[in-house]
Amino acid sequence: MSKTEKVITSLQGMGYSSATPALHPVAFLLVTLSYLVCMLSVPVGSLSMLLWYGLYPIVMSAATGCDFNRLFLKSLVALPFAALIGVFNPIFQTEGAFRIGNVVISRGWASFVSIIIRAVYSVQVLLLLVMNGGFIGFCRSLRKIGMPSVLTTQLLMVYRYLEVLLQESLDMSRARKARGYGKRNFDLKTWGTLCGQLFIRTVVRSQNIHRAMLARGFDGALPAYNPGGGVNKVSFKDIAFMLICIGVFAAMRLFDFSKIFSM
Repeated sequence: MSKTEKVITSLQGMGYSSATPALHPVAFLLVTLSYLVCMLSVPVGSLSMLLWYGLYPIVMSAATGCDFNRLFLKSLVALPFAALIGVFNPIFQTEGAFRIGNVVISRGWASFVSIIIRAVYSVQVLLLLVMNGGFIGFCRSLRKIGMPSVLTTQLLMVYRYLEVLLQESLDMSRARKARGYGKRNFDLKTWGTLCGQLFIRTVVRSQNIHRAMLARGFDGALPAYNPGGGVNKVSFKDIAFMLICIGVFAAMRLFDFSKIFSM
């Protein structure tokens, strides 16, 4: 199986959860939003407060049956982007932020590490959210809490047309290999032609799909259909979980537990 086929298979599996969600997608979404608000609002110099938020992805991975090691490896994809955001902070922010023993940590290094940690945490909780109810369940949860349907529909369209783009690129790759007579490297002109043809093929394919959707009564919002099953109503367990998590996140934001336990 080629890399493109693996990506297509992975995208297809992200649509719906393979099992009944452990928690209602709406409750999980509200908990995730509260986590992101509290975690991202931690002051830059308070790394000890920020580290406590790393317990949530670990605990929720065990509670929902996800492999945290796999989740952690997937979250590392955000490291290059986070590093580019804060790479110049240690150069321009040289004033001291805190001291570890006899070593003074500058504000630039503190903010640089803080950006990386926040990025990894954010990707981990979003992956947990998608794994719990699927990407389609995530989009419908956004719609239920009041996000405009035009935005949620756009998210669903991007997800579905991404698979169309990859499928077209896979077909072109197979055709290129069949007509390449064993040649693996191509010049820049050939790659430019392939990219142009890929763009044209995906546009034509998307237009055909859109016409088919209009013929079937598409009115701007996708119908509610969930072949994967799942919960439909928020249970008492979901409400209790949501209230407890929001309370814990708020407490970790207001109090530095590291100083409390070190007393």
